[in-house]
Amino acid sequence: MSRSPSQLPAVITDHSRVTQAILDFVSQIPDSAVEGSRQPALEARRLATRASQRAALTAGSLALPPGPLGWLTVLPELIAIWKIQAQMVSDIAAAYGKHSDLGREQMLWCLFRHTAAQAFRDLVVRVGDRLLFRRVTYSVAERIAKTVGVKVTQRAVGNGISRWLPVVGAMGVGAYAYYDTGQVARTAIAMFSASIETEESADPGAITPVR
Repeated sequence: MSRSPSQLPAVITDHSRVTQAILDFVSQIPDSAVEGSRQPALEARRLATRASQRAALTAGSLALPPGPLGWLTVLPELIAIWKIQAQMVSDIAAAYGKHSDLGREQMLWCLFRHTAAQAFRDLVVRVGDRLLFRRVTYSVAERIAKTVGVKVTQRAVGNGISRWLPVVGAMGVGAYAYYDTGQVARTAIAMFSASIETEESADPGAITPVR
């Protein structure tokens, strides 16, 4: 049976640890060995499929230990998946020839927009058919990471029963990691397919929030 939040290990219920892990990830952009492609969309989909498969295998393997031991793998699992996803975003950026446009704001957007879209209302706006990323201070990045961290923690608690069902639970966790990585890839492909601008260089007119 699953546990109530008050019975879960502190590694799960302490949002600050998840928040810090998020901030650590987006503070450093992974290098990429991928070269610019003449068919970036095709290459991006290939990269996405490979990363999704790796994420599923990684998450499923870490979720195998049953019971309390399984709970202790949740944060390492999240970090391992984010590492795979961050590298995927970096490689997709390189495939589109836009690795130099990939910064902290863009990495936050790609990794976590599908988790907590409302957290990004002040970060990204649309200028015609272009995306405008506003420069964010550490405090703003921390606020976004906290919002995402709460969502991630709630999801981990809500799916807690899988940690008590070895093999079956691991398959479910792996399937979700595959799906989640696909969502990150979709955001990254859409972003790099469009024109990316920073707040300093954008036309101030016709700005609307991105939902």
